[in-house]
Amino acid sequence: MTRIIRGYIARRRRKKIRLFAASFRGTHSRLTRTITQQKIRALLSAHRDRDKQKRNFRRLWILRLNAVIRGNRVRVSQSYSKLIHDLQKKQLFLNRKIMAQIAISNRNCLYIIFNEIMK
Repeated sequence: MTRIIRGYIARRRRKKIRLFAASFRGTHSRLTRTITQQKIRALLSAHRDRDKQKRNFRRLWILRLNAVIRGNRVRVSQSYSKLIHDLQKKQLFLNRKIMAQIAISNRNCLYIIFNEIMK
């Protein structure tokens, strides 16, 4: 019986999947079935962790602000939650990310903002 040379479409599909898994180790980068499973798993993890990263950064900003507020020499507010409450009463909606960056780089500027809120 003669050898049948098949088409290139399936080979091209597998090659595309292998390019995605080129950096994986062992069987995960060599066998088509496991490559497919690992690709699905990697994409699910990436999707989940993008949301988790947003949460983690927000927690970090809140932690930094709270540390600066509690370590403040001149008592403006006792805690982060009271500061946010005062900001909302004054209808000043400041970004937590920017406030955390100001807290790290220039605390005096942050204290000036706090004092303006309290007036």
